[in-house]
Amino acid sequence: MPFSALVADGIVRVLGSRRVLDGVSLTASPGRRIGLIGENGAGKSTLLRILAGADAPDRGHVIRPADLGYLPQELSFDSTSTLTDVLDEALHDAHAVLAELARLADALGENPELLTAYADQLAYAEDHEAWDADRRADLVLTGLGLADIPRSRRLSSLSGGQRARLALAALLIRRPTALLLDEPTNHLDDAAIAFLEEQLKALPGVVLVATHDRALLDAVCTDLIDVDPALDGPTRHGGNYTAYQSARRAALDRWRRQYAEEQAELSSLREAATVTAHQVAPGRLPRDNEKMGQGHTTGRVQNQIARRTRAATRRLDALTRSQIPAPPEPLQFRSLDGSSAAATDGEPLLSLRNLRVPHRLHLEHLDLHPGDHLLITGPNGAGKSTLLSVLAGHLPFGGTLHRHPDLTVALLTQDTTWADPARTARDTYALAVGNHLAEQVPLSSLGLLPPYQLDQPVNTLSVGQRRRLALALVVADPPDLLLLDEPTNHLSPTLTDELEDALTTTLRTVVVATHDRHLRTRWTGRTLQLGR
Repeated sequence: MPFSALVADGIVRVLGSRRVLDGVSLTASPGRRIGLIGENGAGKSTLLRILAGADAPDRGHVIRPADLGYLPQELSFDSTSTLTDVLDEALHDAHAVLAELARLADALGENPELLTAYADQLAYAEDHEAWDADRRADLVLTGLGLADIPRSRRLSSLSGGQRARLALAALLIRRPTALLLDEPTNHLDDAAIAFLEEQLKALPGVVLVATHDRALLDAVCTDLIDVDPALDGPTRHGGNYTAYQSARRAALDRWRRQYAEEQAELSSLREAATVTAHQVAPGRLPRDNEKMGQGHTTGRVQNQIARRTRAATRRLDALTRSQIPAPPEPLQFRSLDGSSAAATDGEPLLSLRNLRVPHRLHLEHLDLHPGDHLLITGPNGAGKSTLLSVLAGHLPFGGTLHRHPDLTVALLTQDTTWADPARTARDTYALAVGNHLAEQVPLSSLGLLPPYQLDQPVNTLSVGQRRRLALALVVADPPDLLLLDEPTNHLSPTLTDELEDALTTTLRTVVVATHDRHLRTRWTGRTLQLGR
């Protein structure tokens, strides 16, 4: 049974007053594993819902394989069901096709006309590895960290992360011919993600995954589709994320060079139109034998000046109208004076000894010097967020902590709350950083929120957009010590790349706690492993 392609043609979707998808078309052929990337709110989840048939487009149509599996971010479960119920449903098709094959095999002797039906069922069973389904169920549950949960447990007793992993497990057990996944690595540890990567690479059908996980995009994807609305429609790139990242950086470099060359030409033309043309005949007094022809020469020179001035002006006008926009400024931790209040003359900015937070963290010592870049890693529950809270002065603890008296500290938490969520993003920013700084470094200049979101109430922004606003507060005027708890959560891959570069190059002292595998593999500073 041949696998079918997933095809979308001219998809348009309007939500409220905003056109989220505008004429999106794509073809996902069997064997292609396509990553959807783009800024928060660009329409990745909306596109997946439409492709899966969970939402209808305002215009356009989708041709999808009959056997399609979809994992949304927001899951709905019957809380009274058990793990056994979920697994029975996932295994139903495999068990049914094997039963039908057995029935047809018994009937073939008396009715040879059933041979075509038998061949169709056999092809389906082979494509879905039906004979291996029960063993696969055990393998998947183990790989996703669910093997120790009794199968009689009701879903209502599971954590949100466990339910998300169970939904993913059901799809991998079922092996649909097209698989659509929305942020599948949420709630997975490194071992489970590695298992998922191998499972996805082994699927022969279509895989379409929307994710911020750059390591997953690198390990799994054969193609990427960037749905960034700033582009002229979604753009498709062959290869994994590293290939996309390289092509994007090369394109940005070309943009910057072209912009610089164009601005230099504009400056030259402005000078030519106003100054240079008038220097065709440098001023000097004529000699006696030149006075007879002076009038004729003066007229010729003035004509040259006029021609050159008109040519420069025409070129200036044309180039001004068609000039390319300025390339975006990369994210960076800026400071108005670039200095640190906490000069230590070689002493640590902060020294921690014999830290004790009961049932949460025990750490013998930690010193942070100016310019240190420290990455904190470890499994969930190891105490990464606890350590950041202690360093920020937000959590009582046992032990000693000495910090420089002039040290300024800021903590970017995983869940940012706002005193007045009905206030706009722009006003929230100004209130937090002060009107003086907000005028010198406007929120719009940081490139973290698009213009249409600046005057939206904070409570109408998505989780990722609120995360960007919180990041803007520390980017605008960073402290001496910057503490970041899972800073790449809810950020687009391209913005995460910029944040990584900014963290690497800043002269400030930075402590980052993260599960981000891509960031961890590229980290060049110190590393502290907790929970060993």
